[in-house]
Amino acid sequence: MNNQLLLMLAVWLSAASPAMAATGTHSIYEQAIRQTPVKGIVVGADGTPLPGVSIKSVTSNKGTTTNDRGEFSIDAAPGDQLVFTFIGYTQQIIAATSTPMKITLSSSNSQLGEVVVVGYGSQTKADVTGALTQLKADNIKQGAPISVDNMLQGKVSGVRIAQSSGEPGAGVDVFIRGVGSIRSGSTPLFVVDGVPLSNDNVSAGGPDFGLGSSEPKNPLNFLNTSDIETMTILKDASAAAIYGARGSNGVVLITTKHGSKGAPTLTYDMYVGNSKVIKKLDVLNAAEYRKALVDPAYDHGGNTDWQDVIYRNGSLQNHNVSFGKTTNTGSYLASLSRMSQDGIVEKSSFKRTTARLNAEESFLDDKRLTVKMNLTASDINETGIPNGNTAGSDGQLIIHALMANPTCSLRDSTGAYTNFNMNAHYNPAYLLSIWDDHTNTFRVLGNIEAAFRILPGLNYRFNYGVDKSTSERNTTIYPNYTDRQPSGAYQQNNLKSLTTLVEHYLTYNKSFNKHNLELLGGFSYQKFSFSGTTYGLQGIAAQGVGVAPEYNPGYSGTTTSPSGYAQENELQSGFGRINYNYDSRYMFTASLRADGSTRFGNNNKYGYFPSFALGWTISQEDFMKDLKMVQDLKLRASWGQTGNQEVTNKITQASYSLSSASGYYLYNDQTLINGVTVNRTANPDLKWEMVEQLNIGLDFTLLKGKLYGSLEYYNKTTKDPILNIPSGPLSPTTTVWKNVDASIVNKGFEFTLGTQLVRTKDFSWTLDVNGSTLSNTIKDLPVSELYSGSISGPGLSGVNANIYKNGYEAGSFYMLKHLGYDKDGKDIFEDKNKDGVINSDDREIFQGALPNFNFGINSNLRYKAFDLGFNFIGQTGGLLVNNTALDLNINSLASDRNVLRKFYEAGASTTNAVQLSSLYLEKSDFIRLANLRLGYTLTIPHQDWLKSINLYVSAQNLWTISGYSGYDPLVNTTKTVGGNQSLGIDYTTYPAAKTFLLGATVKF
Repeated sequence: MNNQLLLMLAVWLSAASPAMAATGTHSIYEQAIRQTPVKGIVVGADGTPLPGVSIKSVTSNKGTTTNDRGEFSIDAAPGDQLVFTFIGYTQQIIAATSTPMKITLSSSNSQLGEVVVVGYGSQTKADVTGALTQLKADNIKQGAPISVDNMLQGKVSGVRIAQSSGEPGAGVDVFIRGVGSIRSGSTPLFVVDGVPLSNDNVSAGGPDFGLGSSEPKNPLNFLNTSDIETMTILKDASAAAIYGARGSNGVVLITTKHGSKGAPTLTYDMYVGNSKVIKKLDVLNAAEYRKALVDPAYDHGGNTDWQDVIYRNGSLQNHNVSFGKTTNTGSYLASLSRMSQDGIVEKSSFKRTTARLNAEESFLDDKRLTVKMNLTASDINETGIPNGNTAGSDGQLIIHALMANPTCSLRDSTGAYTNFNMNAHYNPAYLLSIWDDHTNTFRVLGNIEAAFRILPGLNYRFNYGVDKSTSERNTTIYPNYTDRQPSGAYQQNNLKSLTTLVEHYLTYNKSFNKHNLELLGGFSYQKFSFSGTTYGLQGIAAQGVGVAPEYNPGYSGTTTSPSGYAQENELQSGFGRINYNYDSRYMFTASLRADGSTRFGNNNKYGYFPSFALGWTISQEDFMKDLKMVQDLKLRASWGQTGNQEVTNKITQASYSLSSASGYYLYNDQTLINGVTVNRTANPDLKWEMVEQLNIGLDFTLLKGKLYGSLEYYNKTTKDPILNIPSGPLSPTTTVWKNVDASIVNKGFEFTLGTQLVRTKDFSWTLDVNGSTLSNTIKDLPVSELYSGSISGPGLSGVNANIYKNGYEAGSFYMLKHLGYDKDGKDIFEDKNKDGVINSDDREIFQGALPNFNFGINSNLRYKAFDLGFNFIGQTGGLLVNNTALDLNINSLASDRNVLRKFYEAGASTTNAVQLSSLYLEKSDFIRLANLRLGYTLTIPHQDWLKSINLYVSAQNLWTISGYSGYDPLVNTTKTVGGNQSLGIDYTTYPAAKTFLLGATVKF
């Protein structure tokens, strides 16, 4: 319509002034005819679309920017000069064409042009104002991790990964910038392809048959690590506040692979390998034990290394096939994977089959509508061992192997397993033989996204996601000669979970002159449903007789009372964000999320989580132009609030039960009527824990890209922590869940430094170093102290190692201070209160459950067809309670059990009482060669169907330098008390493994 009006105007002017038309000065007419929308896409050298590229017409001075798919539209005439400018890329001036344009920008030496994934979108590093780190597939492919959280180890400053156990598929503790809660957990929020995952368990836990209850496995095991394209870690409030009530522990955004540009790709990845225990504990061998004995009756005439009995050379293999392509209108990628691992302890294993399909297609005129689907399904089968972390000093497999008398034989003269004939101490091989523990978990995660361009720059997005899992765990202990379920027992635990997500949001992008504006606003609704059932048998048939109860629970035994539960909770949210930059120099970001949750009280259903951030690209200023050594220099500052909603469901509500203990006699016939007991006091005022964080960062690229990195200072304070504390007068219960006026402060510095040491055609060498400091302090706690970290040991029931107290760091240690031994080998403890008596009043506080410095060193070298990569990790300033050493204390020599060599060689007396003291508190400092990989890429000439073959060998946990006497200094056993987190405790966990791999990647 506008063109028609201009044409009529031009005709009228030409009629009114023939001379004007004759002299060719009718520019308005020509401009009306010539200027039409010129459209296209801007990509990087690898074909990745570049959002936020500035495009300006030299002729008309009009400008625009590319959207999040790299697409643009600008009014220009064919032949007009268009200037394409983007930080981190070389500027290009290209003539406009009437057909769709495809512009490929080449990277400059700047790092700021890289596109990174952020919450609900993507940005270039130039526009990022928060603290985040993005890892690409090439950065995280080393080793053979089962779960994606293990892939973060040593790669990101401020992120610490600690194993709860080395068992295949076991849980992992991820700490981002310290510990921000006493009882609500420190696990970050994981978001996979736009779907936030629940941090609740998706696999069933194991029962306690007197050998400890087993923890559920890692909920992230369902993802095939070969499918990961990028992982982005959002660390500060500016980056994470868009996720509101679940962002206080940080956010990890995971995107999976999609089809690539060019010809269709077909890739086959595989590796095979073996593993062995990372180290053996230094207990006495048979000859040393005989020499150390005080009672010759404990010499049974054998010679057995019990660690060798239960440990084996494990094996693992992985096979992954993927194929995909990008077309003019969409893309697709499908993958199928099978992973199998036999653990280093007999009978333990992990097997996973995964399938994934990612597809995207565009519809309507000029790709107005884009529909994307992500779908993954996994089936996991696991076998476990009797090694629960709730067992006592005598209650699980590995501690039995370590305590076993080395002069006992594995089998007796009849060929049967030797019976130690002791209560609470058994032949570990026999324990394994009578134990079966099988878990099957099936999980499906999928979502469908639709993006519709309403107007240029205005887009509507819809996201619907489903996360469903079912898990069945069958645990059997067959009739046996121990005092642990001697008649046998079976239990089946079932768990189901279903999470659904619905999101609607609008984005609007507008550029004018030097101003660039992006607006985001949306609504999210997520529902979480969980249910579980348990039933079991007592007095089952002997092993090998009839059908195993796992397959036919009706064959034998007496049924125990079944139980079950079901829970639902909902999260309803509104969110918005503003991103603004002026002239690619000055940036401003603000976001706000409002979350309403059914987990909290009626008076505090909603929480509000704002954030603000500023950025200044100093290197774009005129006064920096002459500093040739500086390519990028950007200063960032942010402040924001996030929340932590990881609390047990229903704790805001009262809880009641019927019991005979509170019963009464209603009639004269002495019939006891059950009474009502109040188990939990209602608190309708309960609300989120709130985390407030200040962050100041500096990003830089120097020396033409040879040196790059970032520096960060953070101050992260948790307010209104949720605690179960003593209740007030007249309360029906002794404790109540409430928010208290305390705070937990985490602060420190982070650095990431990278360098391209060499960059030539045949040889390149990059080196990246990251590190972070941490200072953690508890303030204003309204109670004198809280305890956690239950200790297992003979006579140590009810003893706790962790203390939470004002002025000290979270999870500090509380115990006697061990000063050495006297001339008779008796323990000497510090008399703290100088009263001449050593008792619990003499306990002292030791800080160090959280290492105060963590670091990682990553390097990659390439020489022609060879590539070499290695990864070091380490920590300093931390302490561990070696609960394993406590169970192997010197007085075991007086009870037909083994001890650690160091106690015997120290001259300790076998009559020393077992007490928790600093004798068992050790430094957790270490440095480890976590991964080493050597590869060779083979290209076959004149074979178009085979692109390349990369052959490699790899080693994981190759060596560790540490003074820690336990299996692994990088461990954190879950030993909570009253819901309070335990920190820095090592309780005879399944040890880590040293792994060697041979692999190949074949691209067709």
